[in-house]
Amino acid sequence: MHNDGRESARRGRWGEECAARYLEARGYEILERNVRPVARDRRLEIDIVAFDEKRDVLVFVEVKQHAARSDFARRLRSIDKGKLSRTRRACRAWLLKNGWTAGFRFDVVEIYGVPEGGQPEIDHIERVRLFCGRELFVDWSM
Repeated sequence: MHNDGRESARRGRWGEECAARYLEARGYEILERNVRPVARDRRLEIDIVAFDEKRDVLVFVEVKQHAARSDFARRLRSIDKGKLSRTRRACRAWLLKNGWTAGFRFDVVEIYGVPEGGQPEIDHIERVRLFCGRELFVDWSM
């Protein structure tokens, strides 16, 4: 059981590295990785904070690594309500802590593959609806 946890963490790190390289190759500047903006709550984490230079917007990125695609599972299948709530709180905390008042969005990068399996398949899902329309700093015009 303990080895399964280490293997999962190793795959997760690999997935995040793949996502960061993918974003950089598309002109994103990686600002931070594995950010925990609230010291007293370690569950609040942002995988990647990046800047999309082409669209001049801050991007919070959730990375999801899957061993393989499934014809039966929908995209974003591993992001449940609890994860959405924690991610929303982490993003708000990052915005406040950094005094960010310009536009931002939330993306998900899904990595399909394993470290030993060669080149992974990557789905980049932009502008995932994480915040409600009344959110103070959200720029939905992007």
